[in-house]
Amino acid sequence: MTLIHGYGPTEATVDAAFYVLDSERDRDRLRIPIGKPVPGARLYVLDPNLAVQPAGVAGELYIAGGGLARGYLNRPELTEERFLADPFYPGERMYKTGDLARWLPNGNIEFLGRLDDQVKIRGYRIEPGEIEAALRSIKGVREAAVTVRADGGEAELCAYAEGLGRNEVRARLERLLPGYMIPAHII
Repeated sequence: MTLIHGYGPTEATVDAAFYVLDSERDRDRLRIPIGKPVPGARLYVLDPNLAVQPAGVAGELYIAGGGLARGYLNRPELTEERFLADPFYPGERMYKTGDLARWLPNGNIEFLGRLDDQVKIRGYRIEPGEIEAALRSIKGVREAAVTVRADGGEAELCAYAEGLGRNEVRARLERLLPGYMIPAHII
């Protein structure tokens, strides 16, 4: 049986890289590499000035190639921020993933984490800071914080809000955010 680990955000048609696992080689690994680019995709690990990072040096992962999305629907500012001109292929674009990665000596890429606070819960990418901003916009909420709790099971959002009761906060938050961004716990 062959097990393949796939990597890729929606902005790059979901599959941008793959890694074929080997039970002997990968038995003691703490991290499974995201692998090498799929055909037609290009992966770059770049520093903040868009210079290529050598093998072993961490940088932000960028994706380019035929599977790249045009941008975000009705979100021109976000499209401009995340879809940049590809400095290595004039006239083409690349996607700034927000993922921290590094090239391994064998040509695979290793995912090291996120450069922002984005989390993935039940398949949705969520920025806790966006929920905190929504909470703070509610009249009567003086302070707010959002965190992710796993407690041995599936990850859940937990919000801490000062100034109003939890039921009032939840009702107002439900008018501001989609359901998947409403914290499971409001304290």
